[in-house]
Amino acid sequence: MDFVCPGDPAVWDDDGGHFGPCFADLVLGFAGNAIATAAALGLFLAKRNTSRAQNVRRGLLEKLFAFGVPGFSACLSLVGLTVLAKKKFEGKYVENYELFFTCSQFIAWMSVSLVCVSGAWFEILYNPIMCFCWILKIILEIPHLQYKLTLLKAMTSFMEIISFCTATTFGLFVILAAVVGQSGNKREVNSIEAPLILNDEKSEGEITNTIKDYNLWELLTFKFVNPVMDIGITRQLDFTDLLELPTELRATSCYDKLMSSWTVEYQNHRDNSSLLRAMSYSYGWTYLRLGLLKVLNDSINFVSPLLLNKFIRLLQEGSDGMDGYILAISLGLTSIIKSFLDSQYSFRLAKLKLTLRSSIMGIIYRKCLCLSIAERSRFSEGEIQTFMSVDADRTINLCNSLHDAWSLPLQIGVALYLLYTQVNYAFLSGLAITIILIPVNKWISTRIAGATEKMMKQKDRRISCAGELLAHIRTVKMYSWEKLFTERLVERRESEVKHLATRKYLDAWCVYFWATTPTLFSLFTFSIFAIMGHTLDAATVFTCVALFNTLISPLNSFPWVINGMIDAVISSRRLSNYLSTPEHHSSKLTTSADLLNHHFKRYTEVTHNPMAIVLQNVSCSWSSSSVAEPSIVLRDISLQLQKGLFIAIVGEVGSGKSSLLNTVIGETHVISGSISSCDSIAYVPQVPWILSGTLRDNILLGKEFDPRRYEEVIEACALRVDISAMARGDMSHIGEKGTNLSGGQRARLALARALYHNSDVYLFDDILSAVDSQVASWILEKAVMGHQLMQKKTRLLSTHNLQAISAADMIVVMANGLIKWFGTPQSFLATPYSRISKPDNSSPTSFAASLKDKTPMVTCELKTDVILEDSAVSYEETKDQIEEEARKQGKVELGVYKKYAAFAGWSAVVLIFLSAFIMQASRNSNDLWLTYWVDTSTGTNNTKFYLIILAMFGIINSLFTLGRAFSFAFGGLRAAIHIHASLLENIISAPICFFDQNPSGRILNRLSSDLYTVDDSLPFIINIFVANFFSLLGTLVVLSYSQVSFLLILLPLWLIYRKLQFYYRSTSREVRRLDSVARSPIYSSFTETLDGSSTIRAFQNEGFFLERFIQHVTLYQKTSYSELIASLWLSLRLQLLAGFIILFIAMMATISFHSSSLVNFATPGLVGLALSYAAPVVSLLNGFLTTFTETEKEMISVERVDEYIGIPQEELQGSEPLPRSWPTKGKIEFEHVTLKYKSELPPALSDVSFLIASGMQVGIIGRTGAGKSSILNALFRLVPICNGRILVDGIDLAKVAVRELRGHFAVVPQSPFLFDGSLRENLDPFNTTTDLRIWEVLENCHMKGEVESIGGLDIHVKESGASFSVGQRQLLCLARAILKSSKVLCLDECTANVDNQTAFLLQSTISSECKGMTVLTIAHRISTVMQMDNILVLDQGKLVEEGNPEALMNHRFSRFAQYAKASQM
Repeated sequence: MDFVCPGDPAVWDDDGGHFGPCFADLVLGFAGNAIATAAALGLFLAKRNTSRAQNVRRGLLEKLFAFGVPGFSACLSLVGLTVLAKKKFEGKYVENYELFFTCSQFIAWMSVSLVCVSGAWFEILYNPIMCFCWILKIILEIPHLQYKLTLLKAMTSFMEIISFCTATTFGLFVILAAVVGQSGNKREVNSIEAPLILNDEKSEGEITNTIKDYNLWELLTFKFVNPVMDIGITRQLDFTDLLELPTELRATSCYDKLMSSWTVEYQNHRDNSSLLRAMSYSYGWTYLRLGLLKVLNDSINFVSPLLLNKFIRLLQEGSDGMDGYILAISLGLTSIIKSFLDSQYSFRLAKLKLTLRSSIMGIIYRKCLCLSIAERSRFSEGEIQTFMSVDADRTINLCNSLHDAWSLPLQIGVALYLLYTQVNYAFLSGLAITIILIPVNKWISTRIAGATEKMMKQKDRRISCAGELLAHIRTVKMYSWEKLFTERLVERRESEVKHLATRKYLDAWCVYFWATTPTLFSLFTFSIFAIMGHTLDAATVFTCVALFNTLISPLNSFPWVINGMIDAVISSRRLSNYLSTPEHHSSKLTTSADLLNHHFKRYTEVTHNPMAIVLQNVSCSWSSSSVAEPSIVLRDISLQLQKGLFIAIVGEVGSGKSSLLNTVIGETHVISGSISSCDSIAYVPQVPWILSGTLRDNILLGKEFDPRRYEEVIEACALRVDISAMARGDMSHIGEKGTNLSGGQRARLALARALYHNSDVYLFDDILSAVDSQVASWILEKAVMGHQLMQKKTRLLSTHNLQAISAADMIVVMANGLIKWFGTPQSFLATPYSRISKPDNSSPTSFAASLKDKTPMVTCELKTDVILEDSAVSYEETKDQIEEEARKQGKVELGVYKKYAAFAGWSAVVLIFLSAFIMQASRNSNDLWLTYWVDTSTGTNNTKFYLIILAMFGIINSLFTLGRAFSFAFGGLRAAIHIHASLLENIISAPICFFDQNPSGRILNRLSSDLYTVDDSLPFIINIFVANFFSLLGTLVVLSYSQVSFLLILLPLWLIYRKLQFYYRSTSREVRRLDSVARSPIYSSFTETLDGSSTIRAFQNEGFFLERFIQHVTLYQKTSYSELIASLWLSLRLQLLAGFIILFIAMMATISFHSSSLVNFATPGLVGLALSYAAPVVSLLNGFLTTFTETEKEMISVERVDEYIGIPQEELQGSEPLPRSWPTKGKIEFEHVTLKYKSELPPALSDVSFLIASGMQVGIIGRTGAGKSSILNALFRLVPICNGRILVDGIDLAKVAVRELRGHFAVVPQSPFLFDGSLRENLDPFNTTTDLRIWEVLENCHMKGEVESIGGLDIHVKESGASFSVGQRQLLCLARAILKSSKVLCLDECTANVDNQTAFLLQSTISSECKGMTVLTIAHRISTVMQMDNILVLDQGKLVEEGNPEALMNHRFSRFAQYAKASQM
């Protein structure tokens, strides 16, 4: 033993403060090296058969660390060993234990070097065992370094420091490799490098996530997300790659839980029900348990400042014992424990928020399904969409705000008490500043709440208007109303921005007050403390600085917490009001296993009543039950309809036919009387509701597929040839609202859906008006009266069709909301009401003759004609199908950031960055000045000088904080204004094919959710990101200055940090994009359901649609959950990294401050400064990358908006200017015109040529889909023609500016459109006509009496003109077209939804009002074109017949004659 350690070696040295040199080297140091060597060699032997192929794929930096660091250290050890050996040979005294230690160190480094060169080093270094052994080696070497630094030999000290730092750096690399890079048994991909190749030659598609129970370590470290992140850096993620949802996050269970609580709440409180109370019933206890975790987490937060105080005092007093090491390790461990607690609290809180989000979305959607049209009228469509897109998110944010509301004051209180223990009552000066700001902040918060509520109302109005525009974009373009709607939207946007600006600038004051509070607190506290005669020392100052830093987060967060709570309460009240609205039926919708049958069961009493429908003294209104004096639409209706009858409901336009059918299915508000219907109902509305999906899906609507029934229905609805003409048959995709179908096809598809459901009662609302006469005859015979399909079925048909009326068993005559007559068709002839259904040219005996045979006279010849003609259902409206929503790949491009900066204004951007830089510089200078003060001042001398400088830094910081806050508010507001303007301009100027390819829900998502992000959350997160960036920069500079040793780990830390953020960002970007894509179907489905809710309820199919929506929400939950876990994975690792920084600085400070140390790194002041700055590195590092990633995620909204800003535009400029009075004659020429909706499809118009002389009235007829509407599409340039040209008054339309062109034509579209506004605005939107002229035209269009009865021209027209019947809307559209006084008038079946008598009067009106005008009429009723000058007959896109109607009628075999013959049967 004497040979190794001469004398009597002891564990401790003579002072008792250090380990003895022999014990430090021979026991501790030698043991550490031996353990590291054994670990390296043992792992090498264990992994010797592992393939080395993956070594080649390691990155350059990894290879540098793996080969370079051990090689350098081995050389350094060899140099040290050589020096010692040389001294020994020269006879100089060298301790043998030093030789043993240096030799063991050399062997350890050589072992690692050899293993790296000859083995699968990634398997050895990326191993937890190696990680643990190397940490142990570093810790055991600290006593050796400590005694070496006391020898006062500069060269020795320098070499020892280099050696120790190299070992520490390599240790960092090993830790990173073990924690981040270790794949383990469950992972198939190496996680840290890109590009990565999967092990065992498995394809990427084979990696799947299965539901399993994770162990405690995986749950603590979020390691179970690693497989997803592995895939994220190798390729684009797909939905199948995401994490599986835990059971408690499944949308089904979430919905059921909250729904049951809401049901109890509503039963107890009715109209005063509170969604917040229902949420507390469901999740209150879970939320309270989270509060306990929050208390523990906040308590740990205050341990660090107390430990810091003791540590600095220990350094000042110069203790040489182990206390310094114990306190240093305690500081590091506290930070690590806090990291785990913090991430677990965030994880569980976020899970609760996800649970609530899916629950609230589910019950909002369910309410939409159960709310009748009358009750829904108290909310606008935009308002209901806002409930889903905005209010749901705001309400769940209460989860954050409620715990923070008690936690933040508690944190502030504890911090203030600890300040009192440090500076006595001097802290009251800082507290006074805080208290003064409380009422100011309260006033600001109140104003912000008011501005937010007003802003939300304006947002509702804007989204409602945008939805209206998108729903009727084709009509808007034909009217050339783009400018009108742009102005309407801009006006609403300006009102919204006005309140947004108020909110932004008040937020800026909020930010300013709370950001400057810590600086002012510091200034006032230290000033008063010094003035009171106390001496500032390092321990006091930096404990206080650490406490100020602890105060920053709660002080800055508190105003946001208050605002968040206010927003959440406002939104929850809005939702409670909506959810408390009386429902259509007291049905209980669940998503339990029963729902898998896709049946929505109503519990109705089964009776054997021979009556199918009984109405007794029913009076009803379209107003909701909350309206005190509702406008009655049906009055004292009493009707008993037997089972199995076919009832025709007739009456003039606006008589109440549709209202009667809607009353039967419960859509109106019944004021008095009773309705009973014991049978199942199928309903076909006047405007067919078409679902986005396949044609088969539209017919089945959730029912099981029955091939036999399906084929019968297809045949009866004359859809067979339509389906055969489609590329994928009945699996072809139907666009939103049936955009790629013609009007007739939509009507027949809706009819097919009703027939397939095999209900007992069928309600048909004017289904025959949308199809031509031949198809109408076929449908009437095969569908409405078909013996196979309609045996013993009750049918109610609202119609003007003569054949249908004559074939009915009973006829109901309605007028002014009353049933005027009810009886058989035979007795109907004797009544004065029979004139309603007489066509204009029918003989007095024609109707009577048709009654002789109750079956429509459809001969075999006609049947053949129908089938032959049906082949004409080709490609007229077969436009581009809905495209899957695109999403970008990779990181958000720099160009997106530049565009956002350009929108905000480059001057504002420069000002923001300059203000933020100077603000941070002044704050760091303030702390450095304090350090200088405590290190140089020994008494109270020069206190005034020190305080003046300190005050200067405080004032500069305050001014530039104010500048940053307001420049951010200004820049964010400016960007929001310009982005909306550009987006709106580009969307409204897009060609019509863009709207056919993109459902309105997808576009509305840009105008609502994405724009909300641009308005509100993006500027907010960028503000925090910029602040975090400069804070981190300032912190690194101060740490490097105050602790030079920090520079040694700066490079390794940066490399680790870079790897982590690359690994995380690759996945987070893709998951956020998937999140956006998953969100769109939710809003599309919601919008679609709003449109078709009455049809869904009539079919009793609410359960199927709820289940379908829940599936969309589940996918959305999946993306959000994966995004959450990935962000927590990163957050935890960054916090652990920051904990290591604190541990390193504390340990180095302890080593350097021991007495007689040669190298003293810093003064107590600088150590205190370094440690007080190292503590917030936890939140700064995490905050910087989180906000950077969040900024990138939020920027995806800008990226998505930018996609639509860059869409192709219509050619708005023309080479040929138009005279103001053009067209003066109205001469129209088509020369060899060919039109295709898609390049790969057959032409919708094929080489069509015709000439229409000025002043002629021309009828365009043909089978459904023959190309009739394509004539108008070509004339209005909605779709560009492929070949030929169109001339109007000799001017080639291709050379004319498209909006100017459309503005000179008048049109009445197939789907009548009235927008939200006054009736006068609807009829004369540009205010160019007198009221007298408007009344005159309304009288000619037979609408004057109706308009006068409801309040005149100033009445408010609801969305889409819901207050008028479809027929009345069409008459108003005709009045609007006549008022335009154009020489070219296009009528797209404008008499389809009016009775025959009104149609005859309208034809007379058109003839008288439109003298000298060229009129093009697309007609299904032959009677409407019989008096016209010329007829164009189209078939399969070709002009097959042209001529005067009388001349064509004289040719028995002409197409026109066949149509006319069919129409009279």
